[in-house]
Amino acid sequence: MPDANSVLLAGPWSHRDYSANGVRLHVAEAGAGPLLLLLHGFPQFWWCWRHQLTALSERGFRVVAPDLRGYGASDKPPRGYDAATSAADVAGLVRSLGERDALIVGHGWGGLLAWSVGALHPRVVRKLAVLSMPHPRRLRAASFGSWRQFRAAGPMLGFQLPRYPERRLTDNDGAYVAELMRTWAGPAWRDTTDFDAAVARYRDAIQIPQAAYGSLEYYRWALRSLPRADGRRYIRAMAAPVTAPTLHLHGAEDLFLLPTTAAGSGRYVAAAYRWRLLDGVGHFPHEEAPEQVTAELLAWAGAPT
Repeated sequence: MPDANSVLLAGPWSHRDYSANGVRLHVAEAGAGPLLLLLHGFPQFWWCWRHQLTALSERGFRVVAPDLRGYGASDKPPRGYDAATSAADVAGLVRSLGERDALIVGHGWGGLLAWSVGALHPRVVRKLAVLSMPHPRRLRAASFGSWRQFRAAGPMLGFQLPRYPERRLTDNDGAYVAELMRTWAGPAWRDTTDFDAAVARYRDAIQIPQAAYGSLEYYRWALRSLPRADGRRYIRAMAAPVTAPTLHLHGAEDLFLLPTTAAGSGRYVAAAYRWRLLDGVGHFPHEEAPEQVTAELLAWAGAPT
């Protein structure tokens, strides 16, 4: 069975651990300059940003890609997978890295955390970029108001069961991870050797002890908290507008979080907002179209200052 060391992959980056909000977070780090954080989504880990780690660091940024709480080589505590706590992890990481603020990029669940940090911890966000994730209030409205989106998010309902989803993710060397990624990826990427190599990494990483549990707990909180006080408190807090310039990228072929669900998220941004729909791209733009995404991020980030 793979262990946490299996995600300490070699490359033009260094691996370090930082303490943030009471947990130890593993990061891959490259470059020097303004801090740029890359937050991964499900069912991945820091390595999904391998293309951007090198490209952005070569352009004068200090690029840091953490494993989120519960993933990869980071701590996997039994609790703390709600959006507010996880956003505090990110804000705490910025401070532990010795910076006052950062350019924050998030994909999937990492995108939801990026939105959350923008609303709940605005002082640590210089600029915001979100891939493949509607604003949380937009997602909540669409999940109950759109049958197409409700059906597309079907796996999230299955994640609510106790224990069985963990077994399904890890059985047969993580075969269900491959099934999910093949369903959600765009047609061009999923028929490549790069896709096969990436999926092999994620199948290994989900088998790290407690990684399947941690990755699923985010989704369990998202649904189970809806009628609870903590969920209502979070969604009210997310009405606060994001005041950082925001780039929003979404794949036109995303079959998990539909483009129609993500469109309209700009109403929650009280700053410059750029929406880009990427043709032929599914739920994983940074891996499916790395050069296009990197170019968009560089234009959004501007010259390092």
